[in-house]
Amino acid sequence: MQDTETLAGLLAQQFGQKRSHVENVIKLLDDGNTVPFIARYRKELHGSMDDQLIREISERLAYLRNLDKRRDEIRAAIEAQGKLTDELSADIDAAETLAALEDIYRPYKQKRRTRATVAREKGLEPLAQTLFAQEGRSGDTEALAVGFLDPEKGVETVEDALAGASDIIAEWIADDAAVRAKLRGLYERQGRLVSKAAGEEDSVYRLYYDYAEPLSRAQSHRILAINRGEREGFLKVAIETDEAAAMQAVRRMVVKPGSFSMAFVGAAAEDACKRLLFPSLEREMRAALTDAANEQAIRNFSLNLRPLLMQPPVKDRVTLGFDPAYRTGCKLAVVDGTGKVLETGVVYPTPPHNKKDEARAVITRLVKKHRITAIAIGNGTASKESEIFIAELLKSLPGVAYMMVNEAGASVYSASKLGAAEFPDFDVSLRSAVSIARRLQDPLAELVKIDPKSIGVGQYQHDMPQARLDEALGGVVEDCVNAVGADLNTASAPLLTHIAGLTAATAKNIVAYREANGAFTARSQLLKVPKIGPKAYEQCAGFLRVPGSRTVLDNTGVHPESYAAAEKLLQLCGYTLADAASGQVSALRERIASLGAEKAAEYAGVGVPTVQDIVSELLKPGRDPRDELPPTMLRTDVMTMDDLTPGMVMRGTVRNVVDFGVFVDIGVHQDGLVHISEVADRFIRHPSEIVKVGDVVDTVVLGVDSAKKRISLSIKQAPKAGKD
Repeated sequence: MQDTETLAGLLAQQFGQKRSHVENVIKLLDDGNTVPFIARYRKELHGSMDDQLIREISERLAYLRNLDKRRDEIRAAIEAQGKLTDELSADIDAAETLAALEDIYRPYKQKRRTRATVAREKGLEPLAQTLFAQEGRSGDTEALAVGFLDPEKGVETVEDALAGASDIIAEWIADDAAVRAKLRGLYERQGRLVSKAAGEEDSVYRLYYDYAEPLSRAQSHRILAINRGEREGFLKVAIETDEAAAMQAVRRMVVKPGSFSMAFVGAAAEDACKRLLFPSLEREMRAALTDAANEQAIRNFSLNLRPLLMQPPVKDRVTLGFDPAYRTGCKLAVVDGTGKVLETGVVYPTPPHNKKDEARAVITRLVKKHRITAIAIGNGTASKESEIFIAELLKSLPGVAYMMVNEAGASVYSASKLGAAEFPDFDVSLRSAVSIARRLQDPLAELVKIDPKSIGVGQYQHDMPQARLDEALGGVVEDCVNAVGADLNTASAPLLTHIAGLTAATAKNIVAYREANGAFTARSQLLKVPKIGPKAYEQCAGFLRVPGSRTVLDNTGVHPESYAAAEKLLQLCGYTLADAASGQVSALRERIASLGAEKAAEYAGVGVPTVQDIVSELLKPGRDPRDELPPTMLRTDVMTMDDLTPGMVMRGTVRNVVDFGVFVDIGVHQDGLVHISEVADRFIRHPSEIVKVGDVVDTVVLGVDSAKKRISLSIKQAPKAGKD
């Protein structure tokens, strides 16, 4: 097993970081610290790496340790067979991947019964060894085989003996690590992914009915689409390569020219390729392609999820949640600025009822009664008719605006145990209306209640390894929640569960404690909550805010361990905690700079990164990092696809970023697609290099196909600010 220093060296090289910083990260992780805590409060130890990089290092560390564990298991298994040599042990140590390790172990692995196994039972292995050794130019394979005839074992003829020997040699060749590595490289360089139609039936997979692409250029979304098409029976898929060249490469590796048995070994090599190596490597390549495609899809999902969760909240606005429907009516929920439900109802402005006058009267009454200034409309069934109705209504309600809200997952939440526990007196549809309103007010707090896979910013999420997907998306949710922090007195148990150091049980305990004892007045009270000990407190305290605390520091991201340092910094600059609480420390950063950050850090007994973080927090107690993002686009009018013409410039919000392009909501109910070629003036490998979910972008309409409900857009052709 490699020690921490060795692992740190490998990881430092891979991620371009200092060895000492990576070694510190490993030690911090091994000591049970969470990624958010390490990223935020141990910057001096790791050189201010961000949470994403620390998480990647953590994942790679787990892989390397698993590799070491497997290395030891294989070495022990081979040694137990009495076949471990110094050379083999060195090869095991040198293997850099699990695939390379398994290739080494392959000849020694317990196999199911094979043709070679049967041949060995017939006593033909010595014959195979003699023929495979290819020693001497003169000799007779058939004459050698005569000595191994044994009718009792089923070896009745020379042909039987040679066939068995060939099976054994073919298995040796197929299990040879060097041979497999050679062919694997050939497949990777020259192999092609090929798909054909499995029948005559038309389907969404018609693009792949006669399709071929080099493995080196296969895109993840195409690989996943082809895999799904194969599973559903529409496609036949294979990996093809130049088999003649592959067999020639294997023959060169195993055949000794001029030996009497070279032709026999060459024939066995051809059998090994066709019967064993080619099928095995095709399965391996398909698995590797799928694994890589899954990782890319998970990476894209994570990239999209982060900005979606971090969308700026629409704060302190009484909001009407409007859940559209046809027959059952549109559900309404009025929610105040803190998310508390004030009133609910149902209106029927859409077909088949079309009770628009009645609906106008109800909504107008609610707007005036509760002083509603924002309406959140779900984008599901009947949303187009609902949006048109609301936009028309708002002409008589100045000061009110609306936004189409992605309701993906709202029904999942509404029908969940969590939804039922939160609103036991509401039916499922009314819970959806509440969720839609709250998604506009505070996307993060509401979306954490829903399985990230149901939020609607990924592709093929149900085809991916669910444990790996859950792990990756869970990490994104954790990073986002801790980046924002949570109000200890208002945060729900689902939100608190994602705070570093807390679990579902301790989150429930916090809620139960404040219900029993009233609002928290200090962070230190967390230590009175059952099951929150010193370690959990250390991990979570800095991410929890207590706005009503007597010390302003409890309402900042300053960790309790640094309270003394914060007071020293304030004192050094001529301020007090009372000044910070009243916003009278606006010159703090300049005073620290004039004194010198290093001297200030030395005086406070902390590092420079911690000083910088403390200053940022004291300048804006209770700050929300999402407030610095572009505000959410609220609308007062509506357009339809019929209103669009090529050349129109439309401002919209990025809803999803995928391998082949970007989906943008331009306010016409149907999202438009910006193909990757229309995202930027330069070559990009992925649209995420330019835009992310939630970005507000200007686009140009390239084309509209109302029949297929497709809108083609361009970002790169849109007028740029300051451009003539």
